[in-house]
Amino acid sequence: MIKQYLLSPGPTPIPNEVALAMSETMIHHRTPQFNKVFEEARQGLKKLFGTKNDVLMLASSGTGAMEAAVSNLFSPGEKVLVINGGKFGERWLNIANAFGLNPVEIKIEWGKAVKIEEVEKQLKAHPDTKGVMIQASETSTTTLHPVKEIAKLTRGGPLFIVDGVTAVGVLSVPVDEWGIDALVTGSQKALMLPPGLAFIALSDRAWEKTKGAKLPRFYFDLNLERKNQQTGSGAFTPAVSLIFGLRASLSLMEREGLDQVYARHARMSRATRAAATALGLKLLAPENPSPAATGVFLPDGIDADQVLDYLRDQMNVTLAEGQDQLKGKVIRIAHVGYMGAFDVITAVAALEMALRKFGVEIPFGRGVAAAQEILMEALA
Repeated sequence: MIKQYLLSPGPTPIPNEVALAMSETMIHHRTPQFNKVFEEARQGLKKLFGTKNDVLMLASSGTGAMEAAVSNLFSPGEKVLVINGGKFGERWLNIANAFGLNPVEIKIEWGKAVKIEEVEKQLKAHPDTKGVMIQASETSTTTLHPVKEIAKLTRGGPLFIVDGVTAVGVLSVPVDEWGIDALVTGSQKALMLPPGLAFIALSDRAWEKTKGAKLPRFYFDLNLERKNQQTGSGAFTPAVSLIFGLRASLSLMEREGLDQVYARHARMSRATRAAATALGLKLLAPENPSPAATGVFLPDGIDADQVLDYLRDQMNVTLAEGQDQLKGKVIRIAHVGYMGAFDVITAVAALEMALRKFGVEIPFGRGVAAAQEILMEALA
């Protein structure tokens, strides 16, 4: 038996404590026993999201929470500003179009972050904008957008809707302090769970906006969910086992300390970028890198997808591919959730070996050594 290494940006590895919690004997979800578990998870989510308001749990992928944000906060034909710098920026655009909104797109070169001046310019050009949609961390391009700064532009104006799927639990994204109106994430990233849970937090003014929003909704009716989750476990059948796991994962993060969790992600990110640079590889997002994953271009003439196949099928190391125009050109190395220093070392060492296999002349250990210099900071 050869050990498998899952080093993709989702799904991510699951800690033993979380796996054991999810293997608890199934209990009925309309009971005081499960309500206790549910309430403990609710309170933990409030701390993670940095909000006094409810963080709702939905049985869906993160895209369900994105859809819920749109369907609960807007009415047909309303104008929204969509920052589109990757596959998930495109998703905001697709959801807005599907629900009959009037999206204005700010298209960003993949690997770049949106400029504050461009957002400000578009808001002035479109004073009737009702919402701004963005990724905090654009997973497809491993880019971090300036969410805190944009939140300052939207205070008292359009609602600010943030996809935090590879941001929440990776870096601090405090809803109340920054003035974010809707923040969403999914279970299979930094929360160290299998796919299947989505989370959404709304600001006070966003909750007020839900009262007049006219888009259709049923399963993702957030007011119905809020009412039911405040007194029980939701309007519909919750993902019981995942919520047992969620309580355990939040406990692990609290035990480590959120500041330490964020520092760990930042350190792994810096180490991975240092390794890639030492190997002569070009970074996908050199200016505004996400601490959740690092994208690197492989040398000309090397098919990145073939390298990824070799890593997965021969070396049992799963990294992530490039998407759309980046397909076959880049690989993405995750350092999110239940990962630490030696996961970075494994990813870098495996990449060195795979590149050598495909004819790239690099000395073994050069990238590993660069990563180790940074990872040692935590061992001082």
